[in-house]
Amino acid sequence: MLSIIILTKNSEETLADTIESLKNFGDQLIVVDSGSDDRSVEVAKHLGATVFKNKFEDFSAQRNFAISKANNPWVLYIDDDEQITEEFKKEVKNTIAAYDKNSEIGGYYIRRKTFYYGKDWGFADKVQRLFYKEKFTRWHGVVHETPTIKGAFGEIERPINHYTHRSLSQMVEKTNEWSEYEAELRIKAGHPEMTWWRFFRVIVTAFFKSYVFEKGYKNGTEGIIEAIYQSFSIFITYAKLWEMQREKK
Repeated sequence: MLSIIILTKNSEETLADTIESLKNFGDQLIVVDSGSDDRSVEVAKHLGATVFKNKFEDFSAQRNFAISKANNPWVLYIDDDEQITEEFKKEVKNTIAAYDKNSEIGGYYIRRKTFYYGKDWGFADKVQRLFYKEKFTRWHGVVHETPTIKGAFGEIERPINHYTHRSLSQMVEKTNEWSEYEAELRIKAGHPEMTWWRFFRVIVTAFFKSYVFEKGYKNGTEGIIEAIYQSFSIFITYAKLWEMQREKK
């Protein structure tokens, strides 16, 4: 009934915990790797996943490739730094079992509790991750991918856990790697030329999003470190974008 999809690259430190949390849940586990040079593929295969390798173009293309490999009527996307709970499994199973094909619902939001440095941040966001495949159309968007479905979205109440930013060294490494992708995607999307005020805007926005909206101010030293780091991370992405734009002139 349910295919579970994980997109990954160089995630050997977190992938095993993610897959272990999926035990006794779902009927197909798909891992799509976009060019890992660590043990991610080996870990996924050892833990029973079917692994596909696919060159990364953008996140929408990667998600669309992955769902094309799913052979069940329901599809759930899980990131390689997330873990699911028994309560979440039970609610999803009950939701699928009770689903009416004539329902206006074609997919579901799931809630994610955020953990930074292993600490519960007291913040949860909602992401579109669970789909009835017959009503799913495709993912679209070069930079920020969004799914299109036939119908409306419901919501799964029980959250999953998102263990992001486990250490500063891991954060810096991932920022350096993914900022290159993010900058290239913005070039493809025709991003306006970077000017001093655009830098100022994205840096300040990132800080306030992390420190105020995501309640970093409630988390002491970790909160201010995370907010400053978010500003740094977005700066690196847009500085690389500026560099690419300059080289194209």
